[in-house]
Amino acid sequence: MTTRHFPTVRAALPPVAPPPRRAVRRAVATGVVLGALVLAGAGPALAAPPGSAAPAAVATPTPVPGAAPGAVGTDPASATLTVTGTGRAAAPPDLAILSVGVEVARPTAKEAMTAQRTAAEALLAAVRKQSVADRDIRTDSLSLSPVYTQSAGGESRVTGYQAGQTFSVKVRDVGKAGQVIGAVTGATGNAGRVNSVTFDIADPTALRSKAREAAHRDAYEKASQHARLSGHRLGRLVSLTEGESLRPGAGMPADAPEVPLAPGEIEEQVTVTAVYELL
Repeated sequence: MTTRHFPTVRAALPPVAPPPRRAVRRAVATGVVLGALVLAGAGPALAAPPGSAAPAAVATPTPVPGAAPGAVGTDPASATLTVTGTGRAAAPPDLAILSVGVEVARPTAKEAMTAQRTAAEALLAAVRKQSVADRDIRTDSLSLSPVYTQSAGGESRVTGYQAGQTFSVKVRDVGKAGQVIGAVTGATGNAGRVNSVTFDIADPTALRSKAREAAHRDAYEKASQHARLSGHRLGRLVSLTEGESLRPGAGMPADAPEVPLAPGEIEEQVTVTAVYELL
């Protein structure tokens, strides 16, 4: 038998060409860019590599309260100045206030009260005859107390009773104050008492207003001087407080009607405390 050998046939595959160098470089560059973006998004959580500079921190501006949008800065506390101003104003009084009354002593309480009532009625009648209105007459006090006498042995015992009553009388014609006092003592005799005379102003509103204006001027002038001496300018008025006004009456004792009365002037005093801003 004849054996034939046939040659082995191999399929030839086309050679595979290597990728172009430009494509390889483009892929590498794309990877580097993507890596940088990822690192940037990580922010401060990722530390900078050794030897490289850390990214600079960006400060966030703080707006000033009350400033326009976008304004940046701080709000420093304003310097202030506190001063006290005093103002005074004076005017002649138009009112005399008399403190008058009666006082009697009798063996019994009943007799003392009866005598006191008789003397008080005489006082009121004399005052009304001087054209003093009832609205200007007021009872201030009424009293009844025992009178004690001490014996030679040191023992105290009641020997009588003393009754008294005092009145406040407003005389709106200051020139007639002495005349009213004379009428009281003349009508009550030994039972009459004149304790004091006080001069005043019936309506102090206008006088207090003048004193207040003077107090404001005094405070402003003081503040202006302090600002100038300290190298500042005087700013707005921050606050103002007015203290209690004082109006002391011109009082004097009047033990006898022949004592001359000198009304003088009534003074109103106002004090204010002002706080100014310094610029």
